Amino acid sequence: MTRLSRRAFALGTAATLIGTTKATVSRAQARPKIRIGSLTLPVFAPIIVNIMKARGFDTKNGFDADVQVYPSFSAYYAGLATGEIDTLIGGPTYFQKLRLEGVPLKIIATGATLADLVIVSKDPAIKSLADLKGKQLAADMGSGQFQILSICARSNKIDLAKDMTLVNANFAVARAQLAAGRVDAAMLIEPIATMMIKDDPAVKIVFNANDAWKQLTGGHGWELVYAMREDTIKKTPDAPVKFIAALQDVTSYLRSDPDGADRIAVDTVKLPPGVLKEAVLAKRWEFDAKPAWGDERKGIWDTFERAVTAGFHPRLPDQAIIYAP
Repeated sequence: MTRLSRRAFALGTAATLIGTTKATVSRAQARPKIRIGSLTLPVFAPIIVNIMKARGFDTKNGFDADVQVYPSFSAYYAGLATGEIDTLIGGPTYFQKLRLEGVPLKIIATGATLADLVIVSKDPAIKSLADLKGKQLAADMGSGQFQILSICARSNKIDLAKDMTLVNANFAVARAQLAAGRVDAAMLIEPIATMMIKDDPAVKIVFNANDAWKQLTGGHGWELVYAMREDTIKKTPDAPVKFIAALQDVTSYLRSDPDGADRIAVDTVKLPPGVLKEAVLAKRWEFDAKPAWGDERKGIWDTFERAVTAGFHPRLPDQAIIYAP
């Protein structure tokens, strides 16, 4: 090879390498970042996103999940309202409230079924919601779950505020109140309910919101759904579709490998081994991500209507609250 040809070869190789490097950088830059809200509590929000990250379902579906962890529910929802994060899982009636207050969000997907919401008691005489009349119930009265419970109770002519003594307590405190015998029952979510049942065999489920909702509406309902900010969707139009695809991968993984999901929960949110698996197999911890604009739209909107009828919100949100591609 002559000196001239060697020089030409070297320049050609360098150009190829530069081109390859630029292409690699371009591909990396093309993958958008979706900022996801999470919590320090061992509940749906952190467990789902931790599985997504641990299994690489975000990058598989063309985005990077940037997780922002909050110490409380108020800070968590505030992060979405202020634009600090792009998306999170929450109660449909709570998103209804935020939309009515002007927060630019759209519900993009379903998440947790109402099987997650239960009332537990240690009193063998308490076997249903009606048996709590005249008793003490610990419940987070500011939560979307409490609104769902109230709607179900009213359908059975039970007024929670009048027929029983309510003790306002978040889920962790409600569990502690019942364990200490300070209340007769507690409103809990998974996997907190399963942890309490495993700790004390006397604790029994006396109300399951999924069963009550089916009796009321003839269909299933959603305790938690995913909302995404409108400005995020405008900036990255395919963000909802990519994110839902990753959520559906999480759904499939939970069903096919509950042992693996359990290990991730143990490693990340420090759940005791076996708790998540037991809740999943008992079909109380049910995660099912579906597009909100499909068949599930009717059920979500029905929840909005019932929340207005129950007096939790002054009016329905605009139709655009539910995303449609």
